[in-house]
Amino acid sequence: MLDQIYDKLTSGQFLLSVVLAISVAVTLLVVLLPMLDGNKLDKRLKGVGREREIIRLRERERLVAEHNRKTLRVEPKALLRDLVGRFNLQQLLGSEAAREKMTMAGYRSSQAEPMYLLLSAVLPLIIGILAFLWLFVFGHTTYSPMVKVMMVIIALFIGMKLPSLFITNLITKRQMSIRRAFPDALDLLLICVESGMSIEQAFRKVATEIGVQSIPLAEELTLTTAELSYLQDRRIGYENLGKRTGLDAVKAIATVLIQAEKYGTPLGTALRVVSQEARDTRMSEAEKKAAGLPPKLTVPMIIFFLPVLFAVIITPAAIQVARIWK
Repeated sequence: MLDQIYDKLTSGQFLLSVVLAISVAVTLLVVLLPMLDGNKLDKRLKGVGREREIIRLRERERLVAEHNRKTLRVEPKALLRDLVGRFNLQQLLGSEAAREKMTMAGYRSSQAEPMYLLLSAVLPLIIGILAFLWLFVFGHTTYSPMVKVMMVIIALFIGMKLPSLFITNLITKRQMSIRRAFPDALDLLLICVESGMSIEQAFRKVATEIGVQSIPLAEELTLTTAELSYLQDRRIGYENLGKRTGLDAVKAIATVLIQAEKYGTPLGTALRVVSQEARDTRMSEAEKKAAGLPPKLTVPMIIFFLPVLFAVIITPAAIQVARIWK
């Protein structure tokens, strides 16, 4: 029975059918996904609105605790958090680092950190068990037992790294989007501040305008506006903006805003200097990418361009030689 299943799964016709099915599914996904996408900015800003409500409730709970009052609001324990606490995954896998990663990736839900910790613990076991069953139970490979054990260990390592790689990829994409739009956001922020707006109004206006260019940056600015409205210390709101993005340019502007509020320094001049530095940094990165383009194009040109060029040049001469020798 197992031999028949294995022969069926490894047959050329079955593999061709799987490839065709995947190709059709990917084609339909590429065609239909833009139609089902909707307005990402509205969805993300609604999520930030929910985060603002969470901040308000958290500050309310803090004030209640400070004044030794009892609240009627009871937060039920989630199943994921119970599982994480029962197996002590927060200490084993690093709860603080996981929380920072999830925040930088844009996941600020209370379920995000327990889900990440649970996947980091369960996914290696699942992939390891599947690899063990495939190699030792259902497999018909000629590898030695030692090689099979090494392959199972590699599968465990891959399963351990998959959640981290996924979150790191999301953080990289998010930071790239913020980095590209941040100089323009600083220019808009400078214009709003010099026109007489407060910093909260400037953040809210810039978040609305910059959402067309970078949704993550608009989300972070809107969340910072909410924190400035509800947090007791405004410095924490600026520091959280730098922590959530993980970018040096954003941390620099957060430091500038903190110093401006603390010492009363002119905010417009500081914003103008930081904006120019951000633009220079973006231009230097673009020049660096442009300088590294010729070496990257060498191999594709040799593989794809030169054979076609030689064929175009040599084919007429070969036809003439063939006619002469007839």
